[in-house]
Amino acid sequence: MGNTVGSSIEISNHWQKKWIPVKNSLVLTKEQHAVLVGSILGDGTLRVGEGAVNANFKVEHGLVQKDYVIWKYNIFKPWVFTEPKLSYRYRNTGEQYAKSWWFRTVRHPILAQLRKRFYENGKKIVPLDIANDLNDLALAVWVMDDGSLNRNHMDISTYSFTLPEIAILICALKSRFDLEARYYRDRNKGFRMYFNSGDTQKLSHIIRPYVIPAIKYKLTQS
Repeated sequence: MGNTVGSSIEISNHWQKKWIPVKNSLVLTKEQHAVLVGSILGDGTLRVGEGAVNANFKVEHGLVQKDYVIWKYNIFKPWVFTEPKLSYRYRNTGEQYAKSWWFRTVRHPILAQLRKRFYENGKKIVPLDIANDLNDLALAVWVMDDGSLNRNHMDISTYSFTLPEIAILICALKSRFDLEARYYRDRNKGFRMYFNSGDTQKLSHIIRPYVIPAIKYKLTQS
């Protein structure tokens, strides 16, 4: 996709000189923007490190989702200077074990601008105009990140969002895709959105072209 959103922005003096030409050439394609939006609604994070000026985008998923991490990495490859890596944890015994696959992009002003829209006081929020960011690909990534299919009903984890923010998402799904979403409280975890069987079928049809083979299990069969 050749069209881009954002532009090459004045480079921060904090960047190492050797990376300036590369970072200055970066633009965010429509495909990358959609994957970013879907990921931010899901498991992705935009982070400004201590003492940093700009934000980077971090992707991290479980071991069984390696294919999904590689898929995102290939989309953001111009923005990533190191290949996906394993993240390790330690048991109480001190034994090391692999927990997830991850990568992160370079820090960039374009990502810092997005972070201002999707974060408040360090916490993810849903912008009032989120409908403008949603398309079929963004929706597919959101479902691949946080969706689950149970008895032909799609659930999406929205634990990190408030009820007013979930209401914004429900309105956006209705206006952009004519999908009827509802929500319920999942014990003390927070709220989850869900779709009835008819809207789950419709949702699966919309996102099917973008869902990678390893995550097709989240779609209805027909």
